[in-house]
Amino acid sequence: MFPIHRHPPVAQALDEGRPVVALESTLLAHGLPRPGNVETGRELEDVVRRHGATPATIAVLDGVAHIGLSGEELRRICSEPDLTKLGLRDVPVAAGLGRSGATTVASTAALAQSAGISVFATGGLGGVHRGARDSFDESADLDVLARTRIVVVCAGVKSILDIPATLERLETLSVAVIGFQTFAFPGFYVTESGCTVDWRCETPEEVARIFAAADGFSAAALVVANPLPVHRQLDPALHDTVLGYALGSAVEAGVTGRDVTPYVLQRLHVASNGLTQEVNVDLVLRNAALAADIAVAYSSMSG
Repeated sequence: MFPIHRHPPVAQALDEGRPVVALESTLLAHGLPRPGNVETGRELEDVVRRHGATPATIAVLDGVAHIGLSGEELRRICSEPDLTKLGLRDVPVAAGLGRSGATTVASTAALAQSAGISVFATGGLGGVHRGARDSFDESADLDVLARTRIVVVCAGVKSILDIPATLERLETLSVAVIGFQTFAFPGFYVTESGCTVDWRCETPEEVARIFAAADGFSAAALVVANPLPVHRQLDPALHDTVLGYALGSAVEAGVTGRDVTPYVLQRLHVASNGLTQEVNVDLVLRNAALAADIAVAYSSMSG
């Protein structure tokens, strides 16, 4: 039996049919610098609570999948050196070996859905990598979203990826992508990626109704793209300049495969003098707030 521990506040909320929002731990463990990542983790959970839902930060600790973390467990995730990054394929391995790790979008979504959580907030999705025609490099997020019934609130996909190819792949996998109050698909750090989506919603209640309408019809996720307001995005000109530098640096350094994303994101952070990190925190907090609103709306419909 796969070992899962539900944090008591999360277990109580789920048992009583109250709204819960899943949060990934890889952002905290690998995406943000220490020690500020602990404060961001607390802020994310506080935002979810202020919007009427119970936060469930997900991670694997000593071989047990934790659906929600205590304060001490959150600090551990944010401070433990060399914590493993666990994709979906890695979770049972970590469980079998009694290891610890932070969960990605794919593994968080799957664990959340298995625990009965319907809404998940993250920063940006993984997707099809640039040059995937030759490397076949594609995030496991896409396949998992195709078979995991959950609402995922995000700021699009990371701009270092091939965004048009990622949207095409999501369409092929029958994963619905909806813009929140926009038809423009966001580019993570920037409000618009240059791509569009076919559908938009104006309110959390509309998102909840769409998700409810798919019950018994679709087993795929519903992706809600929530762009940053224009005045809070990274300056697009700076973004393009810095991204070009970071991608070129990765090629020169011979970085390939799963190492490309963390390498390029770190170069973006350095070249932008830390601005990308500030934008990253801003967008994930906004996504957590919207996810909580959607969870509240969905819970009221389900109840």
